Amino acid sequence: MSANSPTVKEKKTQERKEQFTTSSGIEVKRVYGPEDAPIDYVDDLGEPGEYPFTRGVQPTMYRGRFWTMRQYAGYATAEESNARYRYLLDQGQTGLSVAFDLPTQIGYDADDPMALGEVGKVGVSISSLRDMARLFDGIPLDKVSTSMTINAPATVLLAMYIAVGKRQGVSENQLRGTVQNDILKEYIARGTYIFPPEPSMRLITNLFDYCQKQVPHWNTISISGYHIREAGCTAVQEVAFTLANGMAYVQAAIDAGLDVDDFAPQLSFFFNSHNNFLEEVAKFRAARKLWAQVMRERFGAKNPRSWQLKFHTQTGGSTLTAQQPENNIVRVALQALSAVMGGTQSLHTNSMDEALALPTQKAVQVALRTQQIIAYETGVADTVDPLAGSYVIESLTDEIVKRAEDYIRKIDEMGGALAAIEAGFMNLEIQDAAYAYQQAVESGEQVIVGMNQFTVKEDSQPELLRVNPAIEQSQRAKLAELRAARDNGKVAELRGQLEAAARTNENLMPLFITCVEHDMTLGEICHTLRGVFGEYRPTVSV
Repeated sequence: MSANSPTVKEKKTQERKEQFTTSSGIEVKRVYGPEDAPIDYVDDLGEPGEYPFTRGVQPTMYRGRFWTMRQYAGYATAEESNARYRYLLDQGQTGLSVAFDLPTQIGYDADDPMALGEVGKVGVSISSLRDMARLFDGIPLDKVSTSMTINAPATVLLAMYIAVGKRQGVSENQLRGTVQNDILKEYIARGTYIFPPEPSMRLITNLFDYCQKQVPHWNTISISGYHIREAGCTAVQEVAFTLANGMAYVQAAIDAGLDVDDFAPQLSFFFNSHNNFLEEVAKFRAARKLWAQVMRERFGAKNPRSWQLKFHTQTGGSTLTAQQPENNIVRVALQALSAVMGGTQSLHTNSMDEALALPTQKAVQVALRTQQIIAYETGVADTVDPLAGSYVIESLTDEIVKRAEDYIRKIDEMGGALAAIEAGFMNLEIQDAAYAYQQAVESGEQVIVGMNQFTVKEDSQPELLRVNPAIEQSQRAKLAELRAARDNGKVAELRGQLEAAARTNENLMPLFITCVEHDMTLGEICHTLRGVFGEYRPTVSV
């Protein structure tokens, strides 16, 4: 050995890079010990099912029953989506998750000029109660839990769902599921808004109030960090901005005269699961702990169910690559595992081909099987919060709580989430994080297997799902038939009633149900409301 050769001890201390960090810039130490996670078991963790719920919202978690396995699905017509739902239920899916097309998401009928070229492309086209009835044909609504990813017109789509339930003989108090109904993240990250913030918040609290009284097993909102994360934010920002939005909804409901313990148990959340496994597990635990503290200390909630952060998780769509799409199966499996380790109540696993197109049936089956393998074969669901007490997990959980609290403090100083959104604060923070990540990818500092390292020449094109463009004409024909057959005099009368009611403080949910039951379309309802509420036009001061 030469005089300049490193010793064995020196070789052991050499590391791949100077500093290791999580996606949020939290330094990851070489090794963790007790000093990194000084845990007060009762105050910091508690038992599962007990405040502060760091370890989970139920005492038994998956020992009682597995998380709800949902596969987000919907495309083309209601009939085609219905066939996909039936297939997934036959394959062992335990809950439905509905994707709506872009016109539906922003309140346009399939025959509206604004819908041209978009009908059925990124989800199912739903313009009327007849469409909704076709979507759930042969699926008993008292037997399934349904999640609907719909925001600006959420009240109208829920009204349709309730009306379909009535036709099946299913009462409102038997319906189970979730409507996303989160408009604030649309202003931040996604863009499928219709109305300005004030009337949008009114519709949300109308839904809170109605469901608390009439649809008690329905989650009235899914406060969504998923789309914020997809826009490029970090794990810490996802927690902070999502919970800040949640606080805004709670305050709006209280300001509308609702008691916090009446509506809070029906709130739910929706998080992303990305690739940094340890940070993601800690993120879910931190979010649960922080929300429990906020609800008890800030809003004075007395009911322990009001303190619980119940959440759905979707694996990270933005992490999927078009290159070597089979690699996405591994990414999704690890992301799903982190969600389970973090204590999710519901899970969607992305399909391997979603970076290329809507998923094929085969790819969806593999994604569902991923959840089932985790549930039935790995043993990780046999004990509650299996990583609790890990020095690194507890240290990361604590650090995410602290950093999220710092963000929430800044947002409070601005006047709350809505003021922070209008000032462009969240948007700029997300843009900066997304830019930093992209720079890391382009420099090769952040390795994306199969994309910027370990690449291969790919000649074959995988089989992709194609949506037939003829479905747009088919949907137009169905709407023409509906308008010809319905009582248009009654529809005109109801439009007048809706316009008048929108100018008052009346809860609009009962009237929405009446409107859809008389075949008023989604677009007609939303256009009537546009005439009263106006449309949102973003004005960001930078």
